[in-house]
Order: sequence, then structure tokens, then C-alpha cells
Amino acid sequence: MNVKMIVTDLDETLLRTDKTISKKTIEILHKCQMYGVVIVIATARFWIGAERYINVICPDYAITADGTMIHNAEKIIYSCGFNLRTTNRLIHMIHEVNATAEIMTAIDKKVYWNNLHISESDKLYKAEYYDYKSPLLEAANKIVARLPDKNVAEDIAKKCMCRLISYRDENLYGFLPYNVGKLHTIQKLADRLHISMDEIVAFGDDENDIDMLKSCGLGVAVSNAIPEVQLVADKLTLSNDEDGVAFFIERKIPIYRTEDYL
Repeated sequence: MNVKMIVTDLDETLLRTDKTISKKTIEILHKCQMYGVVIVIATARFWIGAERYINVICPDYAITADGTMIHNAEKIIYSCGFNLRTTNRLIHMIHEVNATAEIMTAIDKKVYWNNLHISESDKLYKAEYYDYKSPLLEAANKIVARLPDKNVAEDIAKKCMCRLISYRDENLYGFLPYNVGKLHTIQKLADRLHISMDEIVAFGDDENDIDMLKSCGLGVAVSNAIPEVQLVADKLTLSNDEDGVAFFIERKIPIYRTEDYL
């Protein structure tokens, strides 16, 4: 396998459980770049929650908000989302279920959040407060809501004809435009760079990583991945707390001698 791109999730995959990233992992990713391998971060996080890690890792590209945006350094080079009508309909339906529901709305790099404790959030301390009492005037890329259970979230997604993403160990649910996700955006980026999907290695741990692990040339699950992800992965590596991504790259991906193959 001729590896031209490495795509990795952040939380519970590249990042350790304590949300740190090891010096060794950063060094190995940078070495890949030295040998011409494109490094891509693909995360469910909004830009403001991923920015600190992007600044440390310095990937060639960052895919944020579950595939609704691609960033090249500070610049957004691709963006997709809902239209304004669907944006406000989704928010209205969430409020019909729970009038005090916590809602986060990504619009480009901005995030609106109806939480009075924004400054205390590790991920979203740069968000802007918005109470959603009046309709938004800008269309959203992604909407996340805290809801009672998945059945409620699925009903909203079905009525609004959008995609639903659930996250491990959380009662947060992400709403995306239909057929949008990490895989969709990886394909867009690969086409832009004239890279085949067969030349991409992807790492992940959660439900929103399944499509990319199944469709890239090699899909690798960390050992702490949910069972559904491990089931579809081509390979398994060590856990996120054992630097599983770096371990696999160093031992299994031929970045040091470009004539080698997996």
C-alpha cells in the first residue's frame, strides 16, 4: 500500500484520555509530513474546541464539526451545512421536546451556545451566548443538542431529513445535512489533492468514524474503540493512552523508506 494520507480522529484516538497528546506522537506525525504524507485531523469538535490541538499538531488539513468544514491552517477551504429554514426548524423541534434543551450551533468558526457557564468549558470557552428565543439569521453547519435519549433525536432527524450522529458515553446528539460526515469530506479533500481513497490510512474509535474506516484503504481502530468500530476496522492498534496511532504508524506504515509497502 502506497500511503499518501493519514486521517485521524482526535478524542479517544489521537488524544489520551486526559486530553493530552504525547511528544512522540507529534514527532511521528511531523516525520510523516517530512516524507510527503498528508496529515489530516478529522474530528467531531467544533473549530474552537479543536484549535489548540491543531496549533500543536500542525496538520496539513483539519476536518471539523463532523465533516462540515475543512481548514487549511486558519482558512476554511470547504464548508457545507443546512439552509436557514432547516437550521431554525431543527432548533424549534428540539425546543418542542425540551424548552430548556442545551443547544450548540456551529456557523463557520463561530459557535452559539445557550449555556450560562461558557467560560468554564474546556472545549467551548470561546463560544458566544445565544438564548435561541429569536430565529438565527445565519445557516448552521452543524447543530448539537443534549436530549433525553436517542429515540427522541432520531425522530427529530427523520422529520428534518438530516443525519444524526451520537457520541460515546454522552447524551449529546449531532445533526448534520443528509449524506454529510467525515467520509464525505475526506473524499472531497482527496479529490482536491488527487489522492485515491486506497492511499489513505484512517484511525478512529467512535460511531462517526465507521464510514471512513470502512472506505479508506486501511481502517485502524484503537483498542479502546467501541465494538462496532473494531468490527469494521482492518487492523487494531494500542489504545489512545498507549499512543496507539503513533505505535501503528511507526511500525506498520512505510514512511521511512517510500519503496516499502504494507
